[in-house]
Amino acid sequence: MEIIFESENIVYVRPSFDLVPQYLEMVNDIENVARFIGERREPYSEQDEIDYIKDKMDNNATMFSMLEKGTNEFIGNIEFFNRVFDEAEWGIVLTAKMQDRGYGTEALKRSVEYGFNELGLKRIYLIVYADNERAKHVYEKCGFKEFKRTDVDIFMEIEKE
Repeated sequence: MEIIFESENIVYVRPSFDLVPQYLEMVNDIENVARFIGERREPYSEQDEIDYIKDKMDNNATMFSMLEKGTNEFIGNIEFFNRVFDEAEWGIVLTAKMQDRGYGTEALKRSVEYGFNELGLKRIYLIVYADNERAKHVYEKCGFKEFKRTDVDIFMEIEKE
């Protein structure tokens, strides 16, 4: 897999059918992963995931799979989506095994840099569940500021200086 960019402990590669088993394990972990990325409670099938990755590839999505440097162990995915002009929404999903190891913070810092410098973005925003204190703390630590809140979601942004 071709490395698109990297950070201290992570290499970022395009989505790959070779990673479908790891993607499935991650997104079908309802308790530790999926509950933070949507309301879905039913597992995806292998074909569901293949179709999803094919769509990302066909549409040249700015989605990247993260692999641990040295071991190539799958960490998770990041994506810039809903891109309009010089703004995009950012999202991340990490496998349960790779959570609480600093990868989320490292990926956020590096991908924001990539978004501003390589994609030409001026503003990156994200949505986090209001009860996801751990993620909210990481986003704030990395410079994101809250700009809107509902009972369910917190909307945060960072702008290029």
